[in-house]
Amino acid sequence: MTAAQPTHLIDRFLAHLERERRLSANTVSNYRRDLARALGVLQDGGMTDWPGASAHDVRLLVSRLHRQGLGGKSIQRLLSALRTFYNWQIREGLCQQNPADGISAPRSGRRLPKTLDADQVGQLLDTPGAGDDLLSLRDQALMELIYSSGLRLSEVLSLDVDTIDFADQTLVVTGKGSKTRHLPVGTPAIQAVKAWLERRHEITGASGSTALFLSQRGTRLSPRSVQDRLARAARQRGLDGRLHPHMLRHSFATHMLESSGDLRAVQELLGHANLSTTQVYTHLDFQHLAKVYDAAHPRAQRQPGGDDSEKND
Repeated sequence: MTAAQPTHLIDRFLAHLERERRLSANTVSNYRRDLARALGVLQDGGMTDWPGASAHDVRLLVSRLHRQGLGGKSIQRLLSALRTFYNWQIREGLCQQNPADGISAPRSGRRLPKTLDADQVGQLLDTPGAGDDLLSLRDQALMELIYSSGLRLSEVLSLDVDTIDFADQTLVVTGKGSKTRHLPVGTPAIQAVKAWLERRHEITGASGSTALFLSQRGTRLSPRSVQDRLARAARQRGLDGRLHPHMLRHSFATHMLESSGDLRAVQELLGHANLSTTQVYTHLDFQHLAKVYDAAHPRAQRQPGGDDSEKND
């Protein structure tokens, strides 16, 4: 086979997906990207044509992609594309077996969310911003509210001016799955929201909107605007790294779990449908405890990775 034929076979397969299976342009594009990536790696390993590839070749493909840093989910998607491609080849009489059958991607470690520690939260929320200008008051209320009640970005932006009960210091929010939560609101957040509401009317068109948080144009604040403003606030207050809204929610969850140890309560506050989703914060909590242990315990002078005798225990 000539070097061009493997690519030509991909083109024929993609045409089949478009014309016979009527898949969307985006889906076909994903197939093209994954198969082109697989082809490049397989050819580097000595494969000359698709029908001649073996299960061993596919295992080497997975190994190489993993070493290149491709995540388990991405490799699994590529393998799925490869299996579909080979099933089509079998149907067309181009090969006898599917070398990708029975081969799975390596499991990816669960990525832990980034959080701020208590001192960093204090640095963010207690450090004066750009004075008492209107947008700074709004941003302060936003940050306080997200951290106070562990809100998702979509949840805080959905709040209306009558959402918060200032007497009871509670709010009602509708989260994922249209599930409603009644949440407590801390005193600093209540004060920050009140300070914002006292001047919210200065926004053009504010009287015609029920949204709690408004843009300068009088429309409900957008997610991108919040992301940009929070990143700006973090830079102004000397925090390293990029602050995003979910980092405040993750910090809320971690600090609540560290202080209370009540996983079920944290699950309810966050609005997680499954406890397993909340359990990711137990790993963060353990990391915190391990650091405290290493710093405080008189016989905790552990070497990274331990010595050779410990590795075989």
